[in-house]
Amino acid sequence: MIVFDNVSKFYGDVLGVNRVDLHIPPGITSLVGPNGSGKTTLMNLMTGLVYPNSGVIQVRGISPFAPEKLMKILGYATQYDAGPRGATGFDFVYTGLLLHGFTKAEAQRRAWASIERVGLTGAAKRKVAGYSKGMRQRIRLAQAIAHDPEVLILDEPLNGLDPLVRAETIALFRDYGASGRHVVLSSHVLQEVDVFSDQVILIANGMIVAEGQIRSVREEIHEHPSQFLLHCRNASRVASMLFEEEHIAEVKMAPEGQGLLVLTKNREAFSMALERIALSGTDIDGVMPTDENVDALYEYLIGGGR
Repeated sequence: MIVFDNVSKFYGDVLGVNRVDLHIPPGITSLVGPNGSGKTTLMNLMTGLVYPNSGVIQVRGISPFAPEKLMKILGYATQYDAGPRGATGFDFVYTGLLLHGFTKAEAQRRAWASIERVGLTGAAKRKVAGYSKGMRQRIRLAQAIAHDPEVLILDEPLNGLDPLVRAETIALFRDYGASGRHVVLSSHVLQEVDVFSDQVILIANGMIVAEGQIRSVREEIHEHPSQFLLHCRNASRVASMLFEEEHIAEVKMAPEGQGLLVLTKNREAFSMALERIALSGTDIDGVMPTDENVDALYEYLIGGGR
């Protein structure tokens, strides 16, 4: 486990995180929150880059106050684009391995293997200064995984990646998570988080507001209706039929004639109602949830109303 026990971190008078209690199991865990919510502070606490003002942190039984032990099991790729632009991609990864204590021959072997793993073999001898943003993301990831760590901490690792590379990177995360290691990352792309994460931690104002699967977290909030965008050809007829359902809280026209925006207190009942409407001969072209995103989850979880 990665354990936070009543951990708080302040930067002078500014709150980083406050009274955080977490038990993060192996697998892929995504930290989700807006800028300033405390995601990077949590990651920096895990890696020992900053120390807590109070509380205890253990990363697979190792305290961040023991940095030499921690760095042997941990790989960290920051979101900040501050790589050594005068060095080649290979030099960047190779030098990091030398700092880990590997021999030159082993460091060379591992550097090439990790660079190949992130698909940058053809650019390995080029200077990092000439890399695109996505390539710089990947070379930082290559350095983070080169020593085969048990824990990967990745701050916004999917930024700047094209769809194919993004899919390959997610596959790498899955391989790591499936092997019993920890992958802890932050992301603003909720759909991707929902697809590849074993666990999601939602953070707001330096505090943990929810943990679990995105949809299970959302479905547990029964007092708040779910919103759907309904594409249909006869909107007025569909709206009339939906208003007869007890679980429907609101039906209104979507902006720019996109269809109907429907609020329901019961997703299962709503699904059954749509099936009945379709069977009655009224065409329904598509249904899409509109509140499974970061802003809506925060609105529900930290006290905002519709």
